[in-house]
Formats: sequence, structure tokens, C-alpha cells
Amino acid sequence: MIEAHTVADVRAAEAPLLAALPPGALMQRAVSGLVTHAVGRLGRVYGARVVVLAGGGDNGGDALWAGARLAARGATVHVLAPGRTHPEATAALLAAGGRLHRTGPGPASGQRIESAQGTDQGLGGDAAADLLDSADLVLDGLLGIGGRGPLREPHVLLARLAPPARTVAVDVPSGVDADTGAVADGAVRASSTVTFGTYKRGLLVGPGSTHTGRVELVDIGLALPTADLRALGSEDVARLLPVPSAADSKYSRGVLGLVGGSDRYPGAGVLAVGGALRGGAGYLRVVAEEQAAAHIRRAHPETVVTVIAPGDADAALAAGRVQAWAIGPGLPPDEATGRLVAALLDQTDTGLLADAGALQPLARLIAARPRLLHDRAGPGSASEVVLTPHEGEFARLVATALGWDAADLPARLATDRLGTVREAAAELGATILLKGDRTIVAGSGGAAFVNLTGTPWLGTAGTGDVLTGLVGSLLAAGLPPALAAAAGAFLHGSAAERGPRPLAAGDLPALLPEVIADLLASVRG
Repeated sequence: MIEAHTVADVRAAEAPLLAALPPGALMQRAVSGLVTHAVGRLGRVYGARVVVLAGGGDNGGDALWAGARLAARGATVHVLAPGRTHPEATAALLAAGGRLHRTGPGPASGQRIESAQGTDQGLGGDAAADLLDSADLVLDGLLGIGGRGPLREPHVLLARLAPPARTVAVDVPSGVDADTGAVADGAVRASSTVTFGTYKRGLLVGPGSTHTGRVELVDIGLALPTADLRALGSEDVARLLPVPSAADSKYSRGVLGLVGGSDRYPGAGVLAVGGALRGGAGYLRVVAEEQAAAHIRRAHPETVVTVIAPGDADAALAAGRVQAWAIGPGLPPDEATGRLVAALLDQTDTGLLADAGALQPLARLIAARPRLLHDRAGPGSASEVVLTPHEGEFARLVATALGWDAADLPARLATDRLGTVREAAAELGATILLKGDRTIVAGSGGAAFVNLTGTPWLGTAGTGDVLTGLVGSLLAAGLPPALAAAAGAFLHGSAAERGPRPLAAGDLPALLPEVIADLLASVRG
């Protein structure tokens, strides 16, 4: 499992090591990992052209020390520095034959390296661009994990000139907020990032996750607290998957009640059932309007279908006992759907997932009864409601239920996606799965996951319906709400990665068995 921590957690974990180790020892641990990564990227160090973008902080020092080691192995190393640089690392770089170019104002007082051989004052933008264009590898150490807000000149010029395909970010790409993933204008785009001690949240969530490339973690010996954010890996999901024993039956494996599909949108019910049948529950009870029911029976004869008139809550509940309900795919967000949602909330105590057409009716119920979901289930409870909106649905949900400004939501999500979802989950008293690039799952008690699987090809109609059925099935099979949502997102994204291009939602259910079989095979024995 990948764990991501805050900058404050990292600083606190570094402090005792910095006090106990010889000066510079902790930095050299990071440098060793960075050099190993750089050598792997270059293949051949001797004669390679390396450019280091060096700021005045520790990440700049890491990059300079790495440049010194590469220069000692025969690389031609140029440093572009917009201001002061780490003194000892700069001296080592120059002693190894590297060259330092100042691209901005002179250094702060006390920076004594200016007179050393190999230092060039006042390199212009064109010359800096030429060096970066001709580089085999660029190490971005302009800013570190403490960087916040917009980049300033001359940092922003160097960041924009760095070639993404050949740039390695040191700890975090310059211009990316390490805690939130917010991205400053002109932030570095890297093809890989070498991060130290732990993953930083901003490498995994928000716009920052699109600037990192492949992320490699270097262990520097930090003793860290429980992670603030986690991402499930293949082994984690494999161990979560419900696997039947010889004593199990279709009932003991879990029964899901799925309310979805309407005369207007019959296909959504078909897609949701396809996902549900692959989630591990043993029995599926489907509640649908007449035309949708006919489509579902033809596509999935394994299901037991109850036909209801729009909004007939009594008939829906009479479908039979279940371990979890999922409602919303293909339903219109009207009063009839609201009656169904209200009945499931008030007359059942099982797990419940609400998606698509069920979200706005649910939001209206919460606006009238703000403690509705809190009173139904406490944080982390097996019956905590799971909501699975995309960004537009999320904005409407929180605007109606909580009174948030919907127009402000895009900016809030770009600035702090994780924090915004976590705040909404706590206020609503629900687990929220916010769909999108790097899907986030946040429980009302603060537990959070980010999903690292998937592909932009998932951005097509109907894929969310498949996810609803899949997560609902995992809930019915006994997974806690946040883990069911996180595991479902992982499986959904993994299936999409194996799918055709372009991908259609109907491709996903058939891809899930292969994904699940491979995961289970990886942990056998």
C-alpha cells in the first residue's frame, strides 16, 4: 500500500535524524537514490549532458550533490541557479568539474562560491534555453516541498524551459504544492519524480499528479505516523476481494439490491448489473421500471428482477432481504426517485450506495434534515452511505445539501481536491467517491484513499454505472464502505487499462474477471 504524508509529518520525522546524524548525512541518503535514478535514465553517464536547476533549499542541494557525482563520473554538468545555492553542494559540483551559471540576481550575502572557477554570472534566457534543449537529463531542484503559491521570476522561466520528457523532479516538481497538489502557473512537468522518505500527497492528487511522471520513492529512514492518505496496490486489493469457501452459498456471499434503469435510460441498469455481477456478491436483486427490466433480463438472466412503477417504494422494498442497496443509475432526479431514496434511508439499516439520478433527491432530503446521514450511521460504520458523484454531480450535491457555492467548486477542487472532498464527507456524514482522474475516496471519519489505476478512456458515458454495480456488490459481500469504494475504483480502472481503444462502458464487465483472476493468482500460496 502506498502511503502519503503531509509536509509537517515529513519535517517532524526528519528532525530527530538531523539531530542524531552527522551534518549532511540525511541529504546524502537522498542524493544516493537520486543518482541511481539518474544513472538509470541516462544509461551511459560518461559524456552525458546534464543540467541542474538549483534553488536555494535542500532540494537544490540534493540536485547539486547529484550533479557533482555525475560530473565525477564523466558527465558534462551545467547548473542554472536563479539565486543563492547550497554552499557545500555547490563547492562539490565545481570541484568535480561542473559549471555554475547565475540566471537571476546575485546571491545573498555569505554565498562565497562566486569567485570560484566555473562560475558564470548573468546567463541570459536564450543561453539557458540552449543548455536545456541540448541536455540529456535535467534535474529540477528549483523548489522543494515547502514551496507555495505562484512561481516568481526567474524561477518561472527555468521551469517553463525544462523539457518534460527529459526532466527528473527532485522530491516534488517545482510549482506543485506538496500537500494539496495545487499547481502554479508554469510549474515543472517531469517525466519522473524521485521523492524522499514518503510519498507527498500532492504527487498523488489534484493537478499535481499530472506533473510528476513516474514516481520513485527513496527510503531515507524516516519514522512516520499513520498515513494521511493511502493508495491501494494490487496485493492489497487481492487480499480484500471476497473469495467464497466450500461452505458458502449465494446467500452467504452477500445479496445486493440494485435500483436502477428507467424507461428513459434502460441501458444504465444493464451496465450497473454487469458491474454488480463481477463484484463478488452471490445474489443480485434488481428493481427496475418495466422497459429497463426487460433489457436487464435479456442481457443478464442471472438476475432476479422486480418490476416497479416509478417511485413505488413499497414494491422496491418488497423485492427481498439484501446486505446492501445501490440506487441511481438511469433514474431521473425527480420526486419519484426521491421517494425510493427516502425509503431506503429510513426503512433499511444496510449499506447503501447512491449515484447518478439518486444524488440530487438525496441532497434535497439532507437539506431538509441535515443530520440524516449522520444519524443513520456513524463514521466507518458498515451502513455508512457511499456517494459516487463525478465533479458536476458533486458540485450540485454540496450546493443543495450543504449550501456551498457551486460556482466556486472547480477552483476549490483545483486548489485542494482532497481537502474539499474530505470536508464534504465529514459535513454530510457519508463516504464520498469523487470520480475523475485520480479518483478520491474519503470517509466521514477522515480516512482517505486515492486510486492510481485507470485511463482517460474511462471518460465515456456509462462507465460510472458499471462502477456503481461493482462497488455495491463489494459492499454486499462485506467490505467496509471506504474500502469497498477504493477497491472498486481500483478494479474498475484496472479493467479499463486492459480494454480496447476507444473504450465503451459495455467492455468493462467482461474485462473484470481477468483482472480479478490475476490479482488472486498473485497472492495464492
